[in-house]
Amino acid sequence: MLETLWKLFKVSRPISWVNTAYPFAATYLVLGGQIDPLFILGTLFFLVPYNLLMYGVNDVYDYESDIRNPRKNSIEGSAEARSFHPTILKAAFWLSFPPLVVLLLLTSWQASLILLAVLFFVVAYSLKGLRFKEKPFLDSITSSIHFVGPMVFAIAIFGFAESAWPYAIALFLWGIASHAFGAVQDVIPDRKGGLASIATVIGARNTVWLSVILYLVASSLMLLQGGWVILVGLAGLSYAAIVAPYLAITDKTSSTANKGWRRFIWLNYAVGAVVTIVIILVNVSLTA
Repeated sequence: MLETLWKLFKVSRPISWVNTAYPFAATYLVLGGQIDPLFILGTLFFLVPYNLLMYGVNDVYDYESDIRNPRKNSIEGSAEARSFHPTILKAAFWLSFPPLVVLLLLTSWQASLILLAVLFFVVAYSLKGLRFKEKPFLDSITSSIHFVGPMVFAIAIFGFAESAWPYAIALFLWGIASHAFGAVQDVIPDRKGGLASIATVIGARNTVWLSVILYLVASSLMLLQGGWVILVGLAGLSYAAIVAPYLAITDKTSSTANKGWRRFIWLNYAVGAVVTIVIILVNVSLTA
């Protein structure tokens, strides 16, 4: 049992849990929510079950590519044996289904539809027969929905406040840029595994350029909000900074982008800290 739990823990990519739970939790509180049962359940749902579903389905249906990928079996993902795949899928379903039902019962029909749509994209990204991850450009868009989706769900809970949309759009662009850059390092193993992606189609160099441009646009949106939010925009520029050194990358050297990707993983925590500080400063200013 402990070995099974440890394997499922690795499959769920714990290093990335915060990337889905934080957008929901922060948005929920900023828009006027309290630390109530809906906040707690939603945050926990997007922290663990959501990630096990997202990455578990991905690992099962990406197995042929993953076993050829040298960066797997690390903080960047596992490549569990086929015999363990049924356990992954069953655990992902049973861990997600009960809290999902409660969330649907506690929220409006609009918010519920958005949550169901987000989960559809989570599964459609990897599931055989849909495989959005093998449809160039749709792969990056779908991946971004995985992260902005929890935020939009929180926005829906509070009636779609207009003031929240610049932040959702910025996060959406950030997500596209991040997925695209992450795909660069896998150009060679994906091609060997017969997988298509934005990077395998337009090439490593063009993909990096696209990522830098989208990071800059997302950061600019934050800078335009003014006030303390300018700090978030400035912090966002750091993503463009870690990707920019790879603007001259080629398909043959695409694996070197892994160094930048690893910096990206840890940068999320630093930028997240800046966002948290800004949220606190804005709230203090409003209540002063």
